[in-house]
Amino acid sequence: MVRKLLIGAAGALVAVSCASAHVTLETQQAPVGASYKGVMRVPHGCEGSATTSIRIRIPEGVIAVKPMPKPGWTLDTVSGKYPRPYNLRGAKVSEGVTEVSWSGGKLPDAFYDEFVFTGAIAEELEAGKTIYFPVVQQCEKGVHRWIEIPAGGPDHGEASEPAPGLRLLPKR
Repeated sequence: MVRKLLIGAAGALVAVSCASAHVTLETQQAPVGASYKGVMRVPHGCEGSATTSIRIRIPEGVIAVKPMPKPGWTLDTVSGKYPRPYNLRGAKVSEGVTEVSWSGGKLPDAFYDEFVFTGAIAEELEAGKTIYFPVVQQCEKGVHRWIEIPAGGPDHGEASEPAPGLRLLPKR
């Protein structure tokens, strides 16, 4: 009986580990109109292969993004026009960083690391919604595309490669 319980518990632990073994945001909720520090957690490589690049698409309404350089990695950004202008501390902003990538490093599959950026959650966004940060994780062999966004929202099933989500809270 004890052996069956141990085997069942081990199986449950493996299932939970596999289900949570994707790229996620450390802080998964933030108020609209506030500053936000995004810490993208990378817990593994691609089926044993080391991670060599992380590319994050910044969702609409996350503005004034500034990524943190990472020793041993090349930092690149793509800037462009926002779909609409946003208010940022009393000024209108209509363009900024829309994509961030770190490349050229090597994060072995056996290790964990974080990739960081700051920005602001536009006050024009709607509290109660979830926005998503699609991520492409390139490895020495293989790739994970953490880009799946739930069609009916965050509570409508688990995607196999879900995009990290940020739940928007009411303005403070």
